[in-house]
Amino acid sequence: MSRPREGTGGGRWSRRGVLLAGATAGVGALSGAVVARSTATEPEPTGPPRPHGEGSVSFHGTRQAGIETPPQANVRLLGLDLNADTDAEGVRRLLSLLGDDVARLSRGEGALADTEPELAAVPARLTVTFGFGRGLVERVAPDAVPAWLTDLPGFDHDALRSEWGQTDLLLQVCSDDPVTVAHAARVLLRDARAHTRVRWIQDGFRRAHGSERDGTTMRNLMGQVDGTVNPAPGTEDFDHLVWSEDGPGWLAGGTSLVLRRIATHLDTWEELDRPAREAVVGRRLADGSPLTGESEHDAPDFAATDAGGLTVIADFAHIRRARSEDPEERVFRRGYNYEDPASGESGLLFVCFQSDPVRRFVPIQRRLDELDLLNEWVTAVGSAVYAVPPGCAEGGFVGEGLWKG
Repeated sequence: MSRPREGTGGGRWSRRGVLLAGATAGVGALSGAVVARSTATEPEPTGPPRPHGEGSVSFHGTRQAGIETPPQANVRLLGLDLNADTDAEGVRRLLSLLGDDVARLSRGEGALADTEPELAAVPARLTVTFGFGRGLVERVAPDAVPAWLTDLPGFDHDALRSEWGQTDLLLQVCSDDPVTVAHAARVLLRDARAHTRVRWIQDGFRRAHGSERDGTTMRNLMGQVDGTVNPAPGTEDFDHLVWSEDGPGWLAGGTSLVLRRIATHLDTWEELDRPAREAVVGRRLADGSPLTGESEHDAPDFAATDAGGLTVIADFAHIRRARSEDPEERVFRRGYNYEDPASGESGLLFVCFQSDPVRRFVPIQRRLDELDLLNEWVTAVGSAVYAVPPGCAEGGFVGEGLWKG
């Protein structure tokens, strides 16, 4: 929710005013990227183009869908807590039922006992990704909890609210069609009703599918190109950073998901003039290029100075604080904007995947917490960490390795 922040009132900020302020700041990590898709040449289609809604992504496979999948236009995140009387066998039945229905919905078919199967006929690249909180893993196999599957350490600039906190189960429902998302989410919540209760539901969005060229980096609601630097799926670099190589056997080939609900204070952000906003982030609004470069993907020059002797990209600029000399301190971002008209709050659902959040995500967040001027205009109000198991074959279910020892 937009609200006044100390030091942001009393007129418009200028770039030089921002540079001379020397303010310390932190929680940012406002990133999320659209990953470039295949550029393989295809035959020129004849006749009218096929509707986007016919696109489908298989639920079954070595990896879960919704991670490497190019981000869809809409997301609904379902945070569920297990009922007190749901035992390990109840969890197994829940995951099996959810998986069966997701497989059908992903193919554009109605779920079992679907009362509105017509709503399932347009999958529009529907994916549902399962994330397990510590509580779910402990319910099934207490000795199989990864060491990193716990709350993130405290950060000074967080203002976390319990209603957006950790849950036992996360279902990330994504599609290019909001009707498909709504229908799939309702089916899954009905499936889960006997074993869980809803803790929260968070909706997010990007540009509509087809409104920009594939591979265009998303913009957040602050107007910034958000998530330029991101490992590319299908590369060795991505595989090393994202997929689990150590830890319990049931998670081999899986990953972890960090979810941060980051509120943006747009009223005071909009008081800054354009050069000041660009100085805070370290990139130009027009095209996302670093202040020392000409195009979005140019490497920033952190040593460059301007005619007045000031560093072009200041020490407190977001892109400088997010950057590390350690190549292991990187994550794969897949974020979404959100807006709550009832409260007036808007911001970013920052979703990132990495093999180990303590090793890869936490050091980034600590640097942002220590000195990121963007913290004057953003605040993390929700935070959660999940283990994301590998995918499953037909006849199996996500997380079945927990029952195999």
